[in-house]
Amino acid sequence: MNKYVNVTKISITLNNAVADELNVIAKELNEKKSHLVEKALMYYFDALDESLADKRLKALEQGEVKTIPAEEVWKELGL
Repeated sequence: MNKYVNVTKISITLNNAVADELNVIAKELNEKKSHLVEKALMYYFDALDESLADKRLKALEQGEVKTIPAEEVWKELGL
């Protein structure tokens, strides 16, 4: 069975200091660099999601965006 199912291979360029730190940490933890980068990106995406949610909530609280009542959405969808 192929262990590389549902993955995408990419190439990235890193600052030397970041690449050096990645190498040190990967060696110390006995982890693949790609695994560490993937985990770091997932943490970063979680932080971005939280930041975007805060931004959207602030816009809602300040009246910059309008919500649509669920009943109106259901009616439009014929539910």
